[in-house]
Amino acid sequence: MARPLGIDLFAGAGGMSLGFEQAGFDVVAAVEIDPVHAAVHEFNFPKCATIAQSVSSLTGADIRRMAKIGDRPVDVVFGGAPCQGFSMIGQRALEDPRNALVRDFVRIVTELEARYFVFENVKGLTIGKHRAFLDELIQAFESAGYELRLPWKVLNAASFGVPQNRERLILMGARRGLKVPEYPPNKTRAAGTPADLENLPEGPSCEDALSDLPDAETFLELLEADAVKVRKWPQGRSSYARMLRGLDNESNYFGYPREWVPSLLTSSLRTDHSDISRRRFKATREGEVEPISRFFKLPRRGVSNTLRAGTDASRGAFTSPRPLHYEFARCITVREMARLHGFPDWFRFHQTKWHGARQIGNSVPPLLAMEIARRIIKALGARPTRPRAAIALGDPQLLNLDMAEAARFWGVAPPIGKRNQKSGAKKRSQIEIENQLSVSGI
Repeated sequence: MARPLGIDLFAGAGGMSLGFEQAGFDVVAAVEIDPVHAAVHEFNFPKCATIAQSVSSLTGADIRRMAKIGDRPVDVVFGGAPCQGFSMIGQRALEDPRNALVRDFVRIVTELEARYFVFENVKGLTIGKHRAFLDELIQAFESAGYELRLPWKVLNAASFGVPQNRERLILMGARRGLKVPEYPPNKTRAAGTPADLENLPEGPSCEDALSDLPDAETFLELLEADAVKVRKWPQGRSSYARMLRGLDNESNYFGYPREWVPSLLTSSLRTDHSDISRRRFKATREGEVEPISRFFKLPRRGVSNTLRAGTDASRGAFTSPRPLHYEFARCITVREMARLHGFPDWFRFHQTKWHGARQIGNSVPPLLAMEIARRIIKALGARPTRPRAAIALGDPQLLNLDMAEAARFWGVAPPIGKRNQKSGAKKRSQIEIENQLSVSGI
């Protein structure tokens, strides 16, 4: 029985791609304008057609051709189109040129005649004047022939087995005449909080997520490289950690097993903090913010704050503010961020802390995406099948490319802004605009 087909727009490194794959979809195409992020997606999903272009330059027919799916029905299109959400004077919000990417999302869903769609975005889209934009988006989908599951919902990843407080707006619908999917019910409550009225089980904590990972600072190699071979891993793995390590039969859910080297600790390039910083970090209490750096210290038995992406090139290219480890006087590594986000250990990110942290901060936690995707599977009336054959990951060099090298790999123009000779200011490229919108909070 063929697995249903999914297409990921604004894919980033692939958090939603992974969640939908683990629910039972074959993700056949992923569109991502940033060539560095696209290269990481290509590494982790070598059987998927990664398309390093803006959605604005693509048609549904283009995506079908690149995905090599012919006339096969597309079961779901999913993604988080960045948007501004503000109306210009005398204009509807969807007519604002700054929201063209959202219109492109609706257009591609329609051109592909997708049976279902899932649109995710920040919670801020539901508040204040942004609500007018959300209402217009709903009307646009309805005008395109889709029936939506209303009222829409904001889902928290901590309610779905992720040790992180992360809320996302989820909007989903079905082509008119098909069964409209339901929202997934909460599965867990955040670790360390009282049971709610549903008496849900407590979800994993930061300690559950990180305690079995070796301390990166015990490896000198990680000052220069992002991976090292570990001869003996710490004991006391939680069920959450065992799942991400791939130690249980059900670890892959309905996703494709990957061929990888479990002894490698990856995505763990160290930060060499000063002694003064370490003293401040150590003195900070768990669950509080260090006053100088403003870094949040993870609570051992609680959940992480929302992991955010760093700024893009147009705003200084600053590394995201990674939280402090609850035990060690340092910021957490990219791998530790990945654990708090629900990425399995075989999933790798760009070797730099900046790109790696951005790729996690911009992504939807795979476990949350999987629960949403399961509801689409159920509405389709499909029965998910478990793949038997493992697939090899891509070329590790894909994880090392800088922006210019990644652009050459994909055969696209390097997304470098040009200076305006009159003002000295940079003209922002399309990639910089899309990246800024994706981390701006709207």
